[in-house]
Amino acid sequence: MQADEFELYDLRVEVVIHDDRKIQCNAKVGDYFEVQGELLRFPAGQGFSMYSLAALLPLLPAKQRITSAADWMSTDSEVACPDPHCPTRFRITRLGKRIFKHADTTAVPLGNAK
Repeated sequence: MQADEFELYDLRVEVVIHDDRKIQCNAKVGDYFEVQGELLRFPAGQGFSMYSLAALLPLLPAKQRITSAADWMSTDSEVACPDPHCPTRFRITRLGKRIFKHADTTAVPLGNAK
């Protein structure tokens, strides 16, 4: 990689469930979306609860970054639905890495961070 490049993981966030209780967030097992850079990509015709998405969004940029093998962000992959009565879990899987160039992601020149 060149000095002006960095890597982020693409992610897949998939609905999984571990028991037979009713799903409260209108999800279906196997529903998913993918994260590529800053873009969320949803399959055609598939929705996703805004409350579930709100719970997941703060974790996604951290999960995209390369982390130490001992960091919990490297080892933990499931997030609970924000509804305490819903059995749904969202599995975040790191897919392949994608290379980005600094100048393509910000207007701030490299080396001018303060």
